[in-house]
Amino acid sequence: MRKKYLLALALGTMLAAATIGCGKKEETNAPVTTEKVTTEAPKEDPHKGMQKSNLTGEWIDEKVANKRPVAIMLNNIKAAIPQSNVSKAEITYEILVEGGITRMLLVMQDYEGLDKIGPVRSARHYYVDIADEYNAIYMHFGQTKYAVAEIDKIGIDTLSGLSSIGNSVYYRDKKRKAPHNAYTSSEGIKKGIELSKYETLYSSSANQPHFQFQEEDTDLASGNAANKITLGYSTYTTPWFEYNTKTKEYLRFQYNDKHIDDQNNQQLSYKNVIIQFVKEWNIDKKGYQTMELVSSGKGYYCTNGKCIPITWSKDSVSSPTKFFDETGDEIKVNPGKTFISVFPRDRESKCVIN
Repeated sequence: MRKKYLLALALGTMLAAATIGCGKKEETNAPVTTEKVTTEAPKEDPHKGMQKSNLTGEWIDEKVANKRPVAIMLNNIKAAIPQSNVSKAEITYEILVEGGITRMLLVMQDYEGLDKIGPVRSARHYYVDIADEYNAIYMHFGQTKYAVAEIDKIGIDTLSGLSSIGNSVYYRDKKRKAPHNAYTSSEGIKKGIELSKYETLYSSSANQPHFQFQEEDTDLASGNAANKITLGYSTYTTPWFEYNTKTKEYLRFQYNDKHIDDQNNQQLSYKNVIIQFVKEWNIDKKGYQTMELVSSGKGYYCTNGKCIPITWSKDSVSSPTKFFDETGDEIKVNPGKTFISVFPRDRESKCVIN
């Protein structure tokens, strides 16, 4: 009887063990629920192959951003308008020359695909100094003895219409009268650089922004309204700018009309307007001008419909002109094209901003 009991107990234990083993197996093979993991594709850099322009602070093709600019003397009397591709300059200067007229300097880095730029006129020595600030190749058709002396003194690279390669760089538009009909082009510029064996890229030391730039369009925190800027250079010319609230740029006018680029039929417009008051006087009895650029002085910076007083300083001929706010900090200009008026300080009352 005891044997039967022990046998039954053994069978029961074996059965229980088998049942437990089966239970474990079922747990091991139970379906496992997992959540689907998704990964986002890496976003492509929107500025790949680009870098910020030293002249405008905007993102541009890195091949263009590393090019040396050209600085082109532009004829600006009534007989010379309309002008061609003046709107393509990243930075534009306007300064008095003899007789109360002005000329412009087009600092232009992206000049690809342009068939007609000008009309181009003769050099003045203070324009030579400004071109040198940008490590630019200075372009002119004619010159004064003062300009020739300054070119030789500082050794700036030039493309002169009176040089042996002038006919390769410039051409005459027979529909206009000389001397207001000398033009250059993209191909002319490149041919002149090639023949002159000039460097086409910035050196590492020269590849620096000319201005401090805001990261994005920024209104001035202080200042007065600047909806119209009038610049009374002389009785011959009083150009002005009007602020466009839609585009947030300044439209340029001169000779009682819109200032138009005849290659795109668009009015010239600029994000920033800088007025730089300088000491200016006649250098000789012919009325040629000179001015103190390696110096310091006052001025204004205008953008987005407002204007602040500034100061400026330039330490040497080749060093860049720097502009400062009232606290002494270098101003940060908005990204975009800039117009700089180098204006006689003894005519400061003729500069009206309202």
